[in-house]
Amino acid sequence: MDNNQQTSETAGERRQKKEKFADQGPGSNSKSGRMLALAVLVVMGAFAFYVIFSGNGNQPAPILSQPAAGAGEDVRIPLSQISGQAKFYEYPLPDNSKISFFVLKSPDGVYRAAFDACVVCYHAKKGYRQEGDMMVCNNCGQSFQANRINQARGGCNPAPLERTVDGDSLLIRASDIQQGATLFSNLRSN
Repeated sequence: MDNNQQTSETAGERRQKKEKFADQGPGSNSKSGRMLALAVLVVMGAFAFYVIFSGNGNQPAPILSQPAAGAGEDVRIPLSQISGQAKFYEYPLPDNSKISFFVLKSPDGVYRAAFDACVVCYHAKKGYRQEGDMMVCNNCGQSFQANRINQARGGCNPAPLERTVDGDSLLIRASDIQQGATLFSNLRSN
């Protein structure tokens, strides 16, 4: 009888263990399950932080700038070379510093030009990048519609650069470019 009693106790213990194990399956509130969920959340959060803040946010885009003209010369850019994609140019000054500016044809068909700086963020020396029809400040992240370049002034708007369409070229006078020198003092000099 002791043997049968021992067997029934063993069966009862087994049933309790089985119920306890079933309670600790997926979705249970066990300590190890909570720790695993927390670890997964931490890893996902770290990955999201890396994606959001790694290089795209407020970092300057590489500037593929072209020489615009010689020091003291007016700049002429063929209209056929200007599109909705901003093109960046560098204009040399006699002291070997450079003034950066960009030109583009906005969605409304107007040829626009602006310094690659603004009166608020120019000290950061980061300029702008283009995202669709917007120019975005690489320092503060503010976005500006291409249609507003040369119209909106001050603040973080791209500092306007006077330009005129002259035949089949966009003409930017050397004197107008040189007026932006204060935005570029010690900027991108080689």
